[in-house]
Amino acid sequence: SKAEMGHTCRGTINLATANITVEDSCNFIISNGGAQTYHLKASSEVERQRWVTALELAKAKAVKMLEESDDSGDESVSQTDKTELQNTLRILSSKVEDLSTCNDLIAKHGTALQRSLSELEALRLPPESTDKIKQVNERATLFRITSNAMINACRDFMILAQTHGKKWQKSLQQERDQRIRLEETLEQLAKQHNHLERAFRGATVLPASTPGTGGSSKDLCCPAKGDLSDEDDDNNEFFDAPEIFPMPDIMGHKRTGSNISGTSSDISLDEQYKHQVEDTKKEKRTRIPYKPNYSLNLWSIMKNCIGKELSKIPMPVNFNEPLSMLQRLTEDLEYHDLLDRAARCESSLEQLCYVAAFTVSSYSTTVFRTSKPFNPLLGETFELDRLEENGYRSLCEQVSHHPPAAAHHADSKHGWTLRQEIKITSKFRGKYLSIMPLGTIHCVFHSSGNHYTWKKVTTTVHNIIVGKLWIDQSGEIEIVNHKTGDKCSLKFVPYSYFSRDVARKVTGEVMDPSGKVHFLLLGTWDEKMDCYKVQVGTGDNGAEARPRAHEAEDSRVLLWKRNPLPKYAENMYYFSELALTLNAPENGTAPTDSRRRPDQRLMENGRWDEANAEKQRLEEKQRLSRKRREAEAARATEDG
Repeated sequence: SKAEMGHTCRGTINLATANITVEDSCNFIISNGGAQTYHLKASSEVERQRWVTALELAKAKAVKMLEESDDSGDESVSQTDKTELQNTLRILSSKVEDLSTCNDLIAKHGTALQRSLSELEALRLPPESTDKIKQVNERATLFRITSNAMINACRDFMILAQTHGKKWQKSLQQERDQRIRLEETLEQLAKQHNHLERAFRGATVLPASTPGTGGSSKDLCCPAKGDLSDEDDDNNEFFDAPEIFPMPDIMGHKRTGSNISGTSSDISLDEQYKHQVEDTKKEKRTRIPYKPNYSLNLWSIMKNCIGKELSKIPMPVNFNEPLSMLQRLTEDLEYHDLLDRAARCESSLEQLCYVAAFTVSSYSTTVFRTSKPFNPLLGETFELDRLEENGYRSLCEQVSHHPPAAAHHADSKHGWTLRQEIKITSKFRGKYLSIMPLGTIHCVFHSSGNHYTWKKVTTTVHNIIVGKLWIDQSGEIEIVNHKTGDKCSLKFVPYSYFSRDVARKVTGEVMDPSGKVHFLLLGTWDEKMDCYKVQVGTGDNGAEARPRAHEAEDSRVLLWKRNPLPKYAENMYYFSELALTLNAPENGTAPTDSRRRPDQRLMENGRWDEANAEKQRLEEKQRLSRKRREAEAARATEDG
């Protein structure tokens, strides 16, 4: 490619510096002086001579181009850069001329000084004065020689600057051109990947018509590929979204006067909402509209965002899923039954095993979920009441916008309380995206008073530019029982291509306050977690007993196993059964509830263009509201 012409690639020989030698009637050699040599053999002497002649001509042309490039290095430089370079050289020239004038004056005055000193030397003066005059004369001569040397050095510098300035400018321009070519190449690669992925999806998703049906019978759960849009734009190629499970249009433009945290007026819905709310107490929904086959070039958006925080990058809904971050936090409660079982444990160490399994289970929904949840607006809330069905209720609120922070509280009638305050920091690193949740999770069991705390590990999204997106969890979690001093250390092993270990592996140890290991935990964060009771040997040392814990299969207890995904989950953002119900409209929710977000609802219904416009409007209004609050705070500070 053009990008490789500016530097030497492995396996290439620069013709301008190549040695072409004839070995015998049919063989000849091309070499660059030792690093790379090609021995070539022609079928006849005539063919060999044609090749050698062609290569010699090409070499002469390459040498000529190199000389022209050195002589006129600024031909490819822009007019602005030329002007800037000429101005700099003009200033340098004027300074050198000033120095040259000073040199002439120094030479003139130095000659006059030496003449005067010679005249003094000719006079009859005491011997002491004659010696002194000679010394001054020598110093004046040295001063003049030094001045001349300085002027000559400045002149040499000027010539060097004029000679190499063009080369430096050309090198800079080549670097700029190479960067532009690299961006274009990556963008082209991303587009090709999108085309291949779309073609593959189209080839595998289309249901085969069964003979005798005439093609009229279709599986409702297998979306048919729509016609390609007439607007075949580079970044907006898409297929029509299948309307398999149409949701009623609950979006309106009527706004209420409420303004909780300056944002809730944007979350209000119109009167239709009341008539189209599902009765969630009786039956939970098991389907949402299928994800449209919308294509967008991720690299065109992300290439200018390397090193930035994810929450500050304006992203279209094409990379989102129709849930907010508050709803994703609530998904931690999918395996609430682990905490219910933990509340019934009499042993605090056994209870800690179930708490550890609950900690790992919160990552099971992320294995296929590569889409980004909506950033909640400031003051946005999400309430989930499952008191009758599952015995718990949960409430989340977005309490800070920059940095994004959410508070979550959940109570269960089975004897536990869970609360967490999570701040999300993220960095886009080009190839991958790192998401670092900051904050502590607390779990308190009412009957025993055991109070556990832990933090979340880092989530990494790989293949941001090219390839299939995949997620990995890595890091360590320490779960501490603040009442008894028991601890559990969990290690999430990062994926390695060269490792023979099972992927997504998690290991753990449950220890008492003295550090003695009582249970070993082993499993994966996307599938299951097992527990092994450590059989303490004669040395009463957990480390010695560890091998026996794995050998004693009868001591293994299955703590947790992931629930299977719903049928056709791959067409519904890989949502779990709980996730499918989280955005369903419900009676009695607050005006600030995430279910009432218009952009999120539009996206769920497959109306992505309208969702993008609404999302942009909401974010702009939130920015203005924030500026207004900051101005009010500044005025209040001035008023004391």
